[in-house]
Amino acid sequence: MDNAKHLSPKQRRIRNREEMTAAIVQIAREIMREQGVATLNLSEIARRLGMQTPSLYEYFPNKMALYDHLFWLGTRLFRERMSQVATEHPVSPWDQLERFLTAYLQCAIDNPDLFKLVYERHVPGFVPSAESMAEANASLEEANQYLEDFLKAAKLNRVASIEHMRDLFIALMHGIAAQHLANDPDQPVGAGRFGSLVPLTIDMLKKAWQRDT
Repeated sequence: MDNAKHLSPKQRRIRNREEMTAAIVQIAREIMREQGVATLNLSEIARRLGMQTPSLYEYFPNKMALYDHLFWLGTRLFRERMSQVATEHPVSPWDQLERFLTAYLQCAIDNPDLFKLVYERHVPGFVPSAESMAEANASLEEANQYLEDFLKAAKLNRVASIEHMRDLFIALMHGIAAQHLANDPDQPVGAGRFGSLVPLTIDMLKKAWQRDT
């Protein structure tokens, strides 16, 4: 049964707009993966979609607006993945911390274009909008809570402020992910020169953070 037949004209316009936006995003991500994050070109996107470039302006007024949408999308994607880890079947606190690191690395492997756009500065002149930064800041606040919950569950004292401990863990996660993508992008989590460092990283943190309890 074709549900489209029962849509009102307004509903049909909304659906068509959502489908075209999704198609633009898909093509943009393909180009970013093929040619690099900073290579987006609206004319090339239009060509691949079989439409005129000015028609894209109805959806994204300029290239930076498209980058901003992709930044928001990437931030939301990584945020949702971390939230999923936080609500998965309970494990020991240290095992869950390893799950966070593993999930981040897997998400980077699955979405290298968004990873580079969101967490690295590949696009000269790009500044995320207030809406996109609100999503990023919400992600950081959630990370603070995840770490607070971890410290409580692991019965650990803070070795620094929550923000500093969070940023240290982020730096470790990002470093491993960035180096893995640069050196072994086709290797799965747990393999390769850097992807295999996840257990060692958790072990080092355990020794360092338990020292002051």
